[in-house]
Amino acid sequence: TTSFGTAPTVLNITENLGVDLKHAVCTDYYYQYTECDSMGSRWRVAIPLSPGSCLDLPPPTRGTDCSFSCPAGKFLEMSVQQCTPCAAGSYSLGSGLRFDQWDAIPAGFTSLASFLDPGSSWTPQGVYLESNRDECTVSLVYAVHLEKQGSVSFTYQYPDNNIFFEFYVQNEQCQEMAQADDQKWIKVTSNGEWDTHTVSLKSGTNILYWRTTGILVGGKMVKPVLLKNIQIEGVAYTSECFPCRPGWFSATPGSSSCQPCPSNTYSVKGASSCTPCPEHHYSHEGWAECKVRPPCSEKDYFQIHTACDSEGKTQVLYRWVEPKICIENIPEAVELPVTGQREPCPPCNPGYYNSNDSTCLPCPPGTHSDGTYACAECPAGTEPVLGYEYKWWNVLPSNMKTSCFNVGNSKCDDMNGWEVAGDHIRSGAGSSDNDYLILSLHVPGFKVPASLSGMTGSEFGRITFVFETICSADCELYFMMVKSTTVVESWEGSKGKQSYSHSMTRNASVTVHSSTYLCPRSLYSISVTNVLDGVASACRACALVPQNSQRAGSSCVPCPAGFYIDRDTNRCQECPPNTYLAGRHTYGQDACVACGPGSISNKEHSRCYSDCSFTHTENNRTLTFDLSPLNDVASLTIGPSFTSKGTKYLHLFNISLCGHKGQRAAVCTDNVTDVSSKDDESDSAQFVNSVDSFICQSTIIPADGRGFRMAISSQSISLADTFIGATVDTVLNGVNAKPDLFPENSKDIPDINFFYRSNQATASCDQGRSSVITVRCNPEKSDRGELSVPSSCPAGTCDGCTFHFLWESASACPRCTEDDYHQIEGACKGGVQETLYVWNEPKLCTKGVLLPPRSSSACEAIALWLKVGVGGGAFVAVLLISLTCYFWKKNKRLEYKYSRLVMSANKECELPAADSCALAEGEEPDDDVVYTQKPTLLGKLRAIANKDGESSESVQLNSSQSDQWVLG
Repeated sequence: TTSFGTAPTVLNITENLGVDLKHAVCTDYYYQYTECDSMGSRWRVAIPLSPGSCLDLPPPTRGTDCSFSCPAGKFLEMSVQQCTPCAAGSYSLGSGLRFDQWDAIPAGFTSLASFLDPGSSWTPQGVYLESNRDECTVSLVYAVHLEKQGSVSFTYQYPDNNIFFEFYVQNEQCQEMAQADDQKWIKVTSNGEWDTHTVSLKSGTNILYWRTTGILVGGKMVKPVLLKNIQIEGVAYTSECFPCRPGWFSATPGSSSCQPCPSNTYSVKGASSCTPCPEHHYSHEGWAECKVRPPCSEKDYFQIHTACDSEGKTQVLYRWVEPKICIENIPEAVELPVTGQREPCPPCNPGYYNSNDSTCLPCPPGTHSDGTYACAECPAGTEPVLGYEYKWWNVLPSNMKTSCFNVGNSKCDDMNGWEVAGDHIRSGAGSSDNDYLILSLHVPGFKVPASLSGMTGSEFGRITFVFETICSADCELYFMMVKSTTVVESWEGSKGKQSYSHSMTRNASVTVHSSTYLCPRSLYSISVTNVLDGVASACRACALVPQNSQRAGSSCVPCPAGFYIDRDTNRCQECPPNTYLAGRHTYGQDACVACGPGSISNKEHSRCYSDCSFTHTENNRTLTFDLSPLNDVASLTIGPSFTSKGTKYLHLFNISLCGHKGQRAAVCTDNVTDVSSKDDESDSAQFVNSVDSFICQSTIIPADGRGFRMAISSQSISLADTFIGATVDTVLNGVNAKPDLFPENSKDIPDINFFYRSNQATASCDQGRSSVITVRCNPEKSDRGELSVPSSCPAGTCDGCTFHFLWESASACPRCTEDDYHQIEGACKGGVQETLYVWNEPKLCTKGVLLPPRSSSACEAIALWLKVGVGGGAFVAVLLISLTCYFWKKNKRLEYKYSRLVMSANKECELPAADSCALAEGEEPDDDVVYTQKPTLLGKLRAIANKDGESSESVQLNSSQSDQWVLG
């Protein structure tokens, strides 16, 4: 067919099938409009259901205007081209389309798996459509042509941000339409709640994509995305009405919607009325069939306590769970237990008192009670400790409510979600596996009392509860904030009686949800601290007005930040230097806790921090470190890692070693789910999926290989909220640095360990997470250095609770001192000597003192010490030569005299007479006579010559003329 403002030519080609088609009555055809021409007109043509089935088709006629549409409740009857009311049992949106029946994927929808597993798809579940739960990327696609601008809206449930859920629109050229982030990325919903998302559409062809991708990084099964009630506005006309889905009906013609069947009735598809269930059968609202009523059992009733009467007595009553679906009057059914005996009422909860009519009422402001006595005013110098503390469950407190929610939108609000049971409150029984039993506690806000005003920490209040779960099958317990879009904590399976505590880091009104899914659960106590307009169970000492003040008295005043309350005077006193206010009290100086090693306190004494300087004394040597080049936030990406199905992901760590005067400077943000906070500007800001910390971690899914047009950041967590201290020791406050995880330090400079802790407990880390950054001197690295994790723990942690990092940097070396260099003196050249200074090798210091400049000094060619040495040596040499000559001469004389004596001794005559020894005429008395009592060498020689061996007195003759002897 063609249409250019003229009647189209319809060309029918048939084959001879042995039938006389000229005389056949043609009824098997339908009408359809041609495409609109440039004038905005179109033609209505008849098209046979089977090609060539007949020849006498009605001729083409001019159709309605292209912008024509019928109102809601009517459809365009093509045979007469007029709007006709829908019949009972059906409905119409007029110019819109609605898809709310999901027994099968409706015509026009396509489920495409674009990654890993082509078998993954969106699965119809009757009243909603369920996404995949695995790591596959699955898209639900629907193409629609709009004649005018319109919109698409859908109701969804998106409880788990471990699935990435996006909605986008493409045109007929497969070009993505411009969308804001909050239109593209879907907001996370509270667990079990439905939300609606609406996006405007342009005229023309629009291809709609609902895309989900699961990330099973931790191995935990994710919760799927649920879709229902997809509605599209802007189509030109509706040529037929939609039948009501089973369990729904429309009683009158011209309906724009269908209504659910009441309880104990049912309907089939396209029903105009509901049919009552047969006897001994039942149904809930909107059911398409009735079920047989089971015999009553212990699960079908519950107990309640009556309000205390004037005598202070209560009774245990038993009531059937509503709506009652079981049968009593059959043999195997149990009967409702009889009413119990009257018992004394349990005491009121702390902060309440028992009134005259035996009901518990809150104590007036300024008074307190533990629940067993009348309210009393707080003594002078004290103030009431405001909060909520519920440990007796005779009646449900007025600020709490219980409800039921069904994933499939079945009504269960008339059921008892939670039931009081004296010393605990327990979850009731759901009627189906999709029921969530919700217990809500509304907290109007938080107010830090005057006695705690000196603390400037981030905790405004704390919620603590004691619980127990008993499960015989798969079940789960959730704890969440209404303003939060994610579950705070959850527990799967049976859990013994235990306590859980959550810190409120922002002053905002919140409603706490505790919901259970297929999980019988008991809550024994719930306590909330620092509640605005709460009740008081006790009094706490507070600071008094100073005595020199004009308002001196017994009234409480808030202490300035960093001040504690003195026990003796009840006055405000500032904490000592380098201490901080810890714990949850400010009474007494012991509230001021000393900072850890290597840290100082800020001005408000609210936290201790490192100023990126460190000092260590070892072997009488003091090492000073300046780590300021490491102060800026550093990032470390680890990976890639792969899940069981091959999904690539990375771990990104942002690290702030010192922070900014204790302020946590490292920030990790989820770039998918952070749009959930854009609707609420203030109160919900604390629930943005962004964390600030000294160390935080995000899981990064790269854009490659998954069909994403951008990298995805998710699962951001804090690893280090508090700085503990810095030391060369390996253990601090129970946190172990485990140096054996890294290569051994071969340098003579000790490693510095920075210790951190995150006090928020998790299911796997009951003491919270902790982190250690080992800073190591490495001159080969740059000033910013290089971060690494243990090779044996590639994710940075070996147990999931303690994270270890090694930061090697030249800035981690100590500041240089005079001990780190030495001098070298040059030779004396031309009377000038140069002195050089060089660093000790290897150089293990940075900054600090500088090398002294090269210096020159005057010098002589021969040094003084050399002169003295040479002179002394010459003198000794001369002396030795002189002595040698002297003794040589003496020896020669002795030899001569000895020879004369020998010659005279050999004569036969006696020695000459005495007169022969006289001096000859003219001789000089040159000989010296020496007398000795000891034998001399000459005497010994004479004795030998005389061969008598006796000692005798000898006379040594010293004569220069020994040849002038006169022999008688």
